[in-house]
Amino acid sequence: MPAAALKSMPLPTQSTAKRPVQLDLPYAPVEKRPLPAGRPREWYVTHNRRLKAMRLAIALLDSGVYLPNQARNERIRRAALTIGVHPPSDTTCHMVRVLMRYSR
Repeated sequence: MPAAALKSMPLPTQSTAKRPVQLDLPYAPVEKRPLPAGRPREWYVTHNRRLKAMRLAIALLDSGVYLPNQARNERIRRAALTIGVHPPSDTTCHMVRVLMRYSR
């Protein structure tokens, strides 16, 4: 039997990093920059909605909600209160579920 066949493959949830990665370091957000001027108002609304949906999708994934059908509007709105953003509209809730669906 070849030596490569004896080598165990890591499980899908195991890290393949050469050295341990510390995840408990304090999170420092990226410095905010102003949005580009001269775009139509609808572009800014859509842009901010996408950012909010991404934040909410990340919060849901961190809390253990991995499937879009587990993320009902009420659960997404509770996550919004937890992370300190305004409750999302139905459109934003739909966008959160779409992001969760296509992240796989």
